Amino acid sequence: MFQIGNTLVSEDLIKKDFACNLTACKGECCVAGEAGAPLEKEEIHILKEIYPDIKPFLREEGIRALEKQGTHVENEFGELETPLVDGGECAYVVFDKKGTALCGLEAAYRARKTTWKKPISCELYPVRVQEYSSFSAVNYHHWPICDDACDLGKQLQIPVYKFTREALIKKFGESWYLELEKVAGDLEESLSEK
Repeated sequence: MFQIGNTLVSEDLIKKDFACNLTACKGECCVAGEAGAPLEKEEIHILKEIYPDIKPFLREEGIRALEKQGTHVENEFGELETPLVDGGECAYVVFDKKGTALCGLEAAYRARKTTWKKPISCELYPVRVQEYSSFSAVNYHHWPICDDACDLGKQLQIPVYKFTREALIKKFGESWYLELEKVAGDLEESLSEK
């Protein structure tokens, strides 16, 4: 771990490789698991506001789940997340003809119906951020369904922090990311000297 401002960052962001391999995983991260995507407090207001604009991009099952549960839910720990369809996939998921899970929110964004792409937790993945009272912990999350992404990242030599560059800048700012690049350069140099 190392510190940048008020964040504690795992070295795994530098040491691990990752590049989404949607053709291999079929978007399983939006389907598997026991909970929806984590949401930040300000994102719940965005979801409520843009719902009429994104609704045409969603499946009937997703619309029913959203109209029953709301555009977000709160779990037993008080954490905000996207609703699920019958305990399965995210309510905002759509499927292409090959059965690949895609994001309806992102589809609306790409069609220029909204200016908001999707939850920052989705953009950051496989990076997970845990907020504490005086700092944020920035960690790499390994999920076996993403093993193909790890293999592709290794083949292409793309460390996690480079794969998630835009999302990390969106979350923490340009100067934070420049500091991360500096730490990464120093770490990579010290590892190559061994």
